[in-house]
Amino acid sequence: MSIGVAILGGGIFAREEHKPAVATAKELSLKAVYSRSLKSAKSLEVDESKVDLYSEESGAGKSLDDLLARSDIQAVIIALPIKNQPDYIRKALLAGKHVLSEKPVAENVKDAVELIKWYRTEIAPKNVTWAVAENVRYMNSFEHAAEAAETKGRRLTFRCRMQTLVEGGKYFETSWRKTPTHQGGFLLDGGVHFTAGLRMMLGKDNPLVTLSAHSAQLQEHLPPVDTVEATGKTKNGAVGTISISFGTTAKGSEWTIGGDKGYVSLSKDEVTVDGKTEKVEDDGTGVGPEVRAWGNALATGIVNEKQTPEQALADLELVEAMLRSGEQGGIPIKLEHQEL
Repeated sequence: MSIGVAILGGGIFAREEHKPAVATAKELSLKAVYSRSLKSAKSLEVDESKVDLYSEESGAGKSLDDLLARSDIQAVIIALPIKNQPDYIRKALLAGKHVLSEKPVAENVKDAVELIKWYRTEIAPKNVTWAVAENVRYMNSFEHAAEAAETKGRRLTFRCRMQTLVEGGKYFETSWRKTPTHQGGFLLDGGVHFTAGLRMMLGKDNPLVTLSAHSAQLQEHLPPVDTVEATGKTKNGAVGTISISFGTTAKGSEWTIGGDKGYVSLSKDEVTVDGKTEKVEDDGTGVGPEVRAWGNALATGIVNEKQTPEQALADLELVEAMLRSGEQGGIPIKLEHQEL
């Protein structure tokens, strides 16, 4: 028996990633789409003879409450502007629906902690589950690099670098990204992917414990800041740097771990281990295997540890700590939510 799913959100990611991902998940069946406008809901281009459209302007029987009241919909995927997500997460969970919400877990650490505490005390005991999406954790290249890093002994140094210049494009043109209502702008929206990748390569037993950063807005069209440069230290004493910029002409991405038994470096789909480079083919952006893993978790009742809200909180905390340190001239920030 398949699990009925609705997608809440009519944006680019819902259309290009979530809809096709659900179609590949044998346990899931798309039943409905909701967006604030009917035009946005229609943009997912679903077969309306099989998938119902809901919106705030669709009239009686087609509101979000009507969707959430359906007994044949057991789960929802939520892909809405960052600032709006928590309200929809709460509403869906209270309606008894399993939730997969897009990263970040919330707009800031305080709200995330409160939301997770409420979920763990009020909702989880009812066997209603909340997972948070992070497709980097399902990319073969990152999984391969993280596994290789585990063989290199004690981590000594680390480097995370992602630099580019956002000048336009489909994601930039969305209004909530162009004029962000959430902290950090692109640094939050995109940055959690990069911190998630770094955390994978550092390993569960070696979390970051402190960091210090400087930040800047290098491009006028990328408020409030578009660049952070940080140094950090892990639990076992490894030291390293995190460099994220959406406002520089420099280009490139890199995640590197130096261990006492060798080093591992990842750039795009190339994993280099002690000087030997191997191309690792990813399954798209990782969203397909991510959604399939969620469907399997729902079907089996076994929690997927890669999708817990606490994992997403740890990704978010690193970005927020860099922003707070940057605002205060680089003062060290102690990290409190990295140990899982």
